[in-house]
Amino acid sequence: MTTLTSPHDLIAAIPFLIGYHPVDSLVVVSIKDDCVGMAMRVDYPNDLPASAYDLLASHLQREGSNGALLVAYVPAKKNDGEVVLSDLAAALKRIDVAIDESLLIKDGRYRSMLCADSQCCPPAGRELPEISASRIALEHVVAGRTMPFANIEALTESISPLVISEDSKWITRVGKFAKVDKKTDINVLQRDGAKAVIDLASEFAAGRGTEDLALTARVIGRLCDIQVRDFALGSHTDENIDSYFLMWRQLMRMAPMGQVAPVASLFAALAYESGDGALAHRALDRALADINGYALALLLRRVFTAGWPPQSFAAMRRELHPKVSSGIFGLDLPPGHEF
Repeated sequence: MTTLTSPHDLIAAIPFLIGYHPVDSLVVVSIKDDCVGMAMRVDYPNDLPASAYDLLASHLQREGSNGALLVAYVPAKKNDGEVVLSDLAAALKRIDVAIDESLLIKDGRYRSMLCADSQCCPPAGRELPEISASRIALEHVVAGRTMPFANIEALTESISPLVISEDSKWITRVGKFAKVDKKTDINVLQRDGAKAVIDLASEFAAGRGTEDLALTARVIGRLCDIQVRDFALGSHTDENIDSYFLMWRQLMRMAPMGQVAPVASLFAALAYESGDGALAHRALDRALADINGYALALLLRRVFTAGWPPQSFAAMRRELHPKVSSGIFGLDLPPGHEF
């Protein structure tokens, strides 16, 4: 999605950009070099000071945005949509970010704050367009992407645990790979884990998913080792990111209690890098619910909340991968290598 040419496009794009249909929200979409960048959603503000809008604007400044699209999904009992959009626009203008569009949505209708033509933009607004029939939806479907979730609850359900995660035999099977025998060379186990990650990724790329339960259990268990987890963090490339996305999501849902955090953190990183910030934060919720204070999840939460551009995060991950590979294999291996 590189261009949004009308209010209809913007309204249709928002659910795809954040992963679900928002309500009671304020959404800011970054525009950089005439292309759509990151999208940020926050709860609809209540009596926020100007400094709070400046903080939100700072995320766009960090990304190098030169324009922004604003959409306020005003709660039914609120009538301050114009003020909220005006305050946010002022904060963006203070850092020289142009407002390309500003939409107020309430009670199933929308209107542009930038349009003064009452014929084009009547004060009562226009009915919201049907998103499923939009150009934006068609582009996503053709590209093989799923339609947005109905709400944030449905998005959260999409990464909820599967029945197998509580199966006693499965828990034992995974646990065998998570345990470290003091007599075993830890580096041998790390190499086994790294190889298992690449092998399972190949299974997903071939469309077989988790058919090989022994391999799946091996990956989940070995990810309890920080070195294996960090190797996995840098294993995907632009060419295979979709299969890795599916893999980490499925493994997160299959992981037994106590072994969810590493996989959920990996999935969160991939979701964020793919531009799906809402899903990334929900995955981190799962990681921290599984292991309170899990270091990687806390680090990712700080990175995501600070509004790091996904491209910068990806660059950091790629820089880390050769160092981790060297520690495990003694080699300088690029992401996506073959053993």
